[in-house]
Amino acid sequence: MISFFAIIWNGFREARRNKVTVVVAAFALVALLCTSLITAVTVSTFDRVVTDFGLGTMSLILVFLAIFLSSGLLSREIERRTIFLIVSKPVSRSQFLIARLLGNMLTLGVMLLAMTAIFCLELWLLKLPITSTKLAAAGTLWFELLVLSSAGFLFSSFASQTVSALATSGLFFAGHLSGDIYALAHRSPSAGMKLLGEAVYYLLPNLERVNFRPLATYGLPVPPSAALSGIAYSVLYSVVLCVLATLIFERRDFR
Repeated sequence: MISFFAIIWNGFREARRNKVTVVVAAFALVALLCTSLITAVTVSTFDRVVTDFGLGTMSLILVFLAIFLSSGLLSREIERRTIFLIVSKPVSRSQFLIARLLGNMLTLGVMLLAMTAIFCLELWLLKLPITSTKLAAAGTLWFELLVLSSAGFLFSSFASQTVSALATSGLFFAGHLSGDIYALAHRSPSAGMKLLGEAVYYLLPNLERVNFRPLATYGLPVPPSAALSGIAYSVLYSVVLCVLATLIFERRDFR
């Protein structure tokens, strides 16, 4: 158990030392503080634009970071052969993978808290309300990152870093468009296309279930049932991805 938590902490420290993380954090600070300049000509919708831009920028940066970290951690361990030193200790491959994922999510959680604090500070400086909907939109973003990170670890358990990053990026876009895919398939006169659309809809993660940024932008409340169901759905989907990743990773030959 001590080794398990040590791997989590080492994963967090390794990601923290990564130069890309520092660059992304600096960009987040600049992007969020520059919102006041962008909204200078939108007096009537000032709060709406600040919220939309701030949360949108936060989401894109953290999604990029989640894809980069999740698709590269396992690949770098395998390429540098350091994984042999770890799995030779009393730590199974599945424990190693889960610990790395948790370390990744710890890094993303700290980044999310820092960006949310910057966002709230900006709202306070601009004398805009800090509503529960805005905080909920920022908080549920962590569960979207959990799904993407789990997918990244799944792909990296059997593919290269480039392939894993591309596949996870595609899953991100498809996950936000799964509802549109379902609707388009049901407009087709072909029964086969309808079945295919339904299959794709249920197989892909529905990331819109934890996307409350539009509600925050327009100042609408987040239904507690929708938030809880979205969180439960994201956790369950991530568990399935982690199970698949561990099954593949346990059987992978590193030679």
